[in-house]
Amino acid sequence: MNVGAICSREVITAHSADGLAVAARMMREKHVGCLVVVDTNAANGDLTVRGLLTDRDIVVTVIAKEADARALRVGDVMSRAPLLVRDSQPLAAAIRHMRDVGVRRAPVVGGRDELVGLLSLDDVLEALATQLTDVAAAIRTEQRVELSTRG
Repeated sequence: MNVGAICSREVITAHSADGLAVAARMMREKHVGCLVVVDTNAANGDLTVRGLLTDRDIVVTVIAKEADARALRVGDVMSRAPLLVRDSQPLAAAIRHMRDVGVRRAPVVGGRDELVGLLSLDDVLEALATQLTDVAAAIRTEQRVELSTRG
């Protein structure tokens, strides 16, 4: 299974010049823990990833330091150069890379390095849970077939 098969394709984005307070409100309204910070490629409209803004970034960089969120921009707080994964990358390799870097979310890019999704560990857990449910169902079916043919 590759990353593109399970990543979330609905990605909430922001620009580095956006106000931080506005971005925090957007995170609350959209019920997300991060925004992918992008630039728009004027030539083709593709979104290019520039950073990642997480709720943790806001807490650690702004709240804990008692900074004025209204005076800051997304670019002042975002994590620059986030881990990017390719939509064609095998899921197992992406998970290992996320583990090695220590992140829970990674923007997913396509063949032109354009933003196509967001992979979170929640997505991975959901996919694994579905697969485990299918395995358990196959075992139960096999047991029923065995009982009916030998019964």
